[in-house]
Amino acid sequence: MSNPDSFIEEVSEEVRRDRMNRLLRKYGWIGVVAVIVIVGGAAFNEYRKAQAAAEAQALGDAIYQALEGTSEQTRVLALEEITPDPASAAVLGLLTAAESVTGTETAIAALEAVIAGAETPDLYKDLARLRLVLMGDSGPARSERRAMIDMLTLGAGPFRLLALEQRALLEIEEGASDAAISTLQDVIRSAGASAAQQQRAAQLIVALGGDVASLLPEQG
Repeated sequence: MSNPDSFIEEVSEEVRRDRMNRLLRKYGWIGVVAVIVIVGGAAFNEYRKAQAAAEAQALGDAIYQALEGTSEQTRVLALEEITPDPASAAVLGLLTAAESVTGTETAIAALEAVIAGAETPDLYKDLARLRLVLMGDSGPARSERRAMIDMLTLGAGPFRLLALEQRALLEIEEGASDAAISTLQDVIRSAGASAAQQQRAAQLIVALGGDVASLLPEQG
């Protein structure tokens, strides 16, 4: 041979090709399966997204049609016939309670179901508690409302100041004027209190015989 090195390289290349072909025949199916899994997974995800969007659209349409009812009873019955997914059950319960203006028992049942829901976000649970508290004597017993108020005033929840106002009203009903004044003073001192909340609290304090001159900001 005139060029033994070239001959050896050609043989080595043929050996490598033969080995690669054997490997592809033996394990090539793994790559095919991997491609099928990737493509199939992407298609399934798109299907799930489309299905979720369709379900949300159907739920929204059903709620809209229910709220188009001409009477309270019609609207409430239509809302109760809707079968929501767990994530939407809380919203549907709050809507049902809001529409049950004269149906106190229906409203209470809907709100209590929201609170009891295992998958209900804490925000919706607190909103349901506040709604029950705002029902006053037509809602749950006073002791239950006080317990709900205590839960709402813990920490820095979004309904804390509204709950403090309701606590003050309960204390006034119970004849505990000093306690009510103290609660209302807490409302005025709270950094998150709006001007309207401070004004309401101040008016109640004055009506109860308290002084608010040192609590309210000076008017420029």
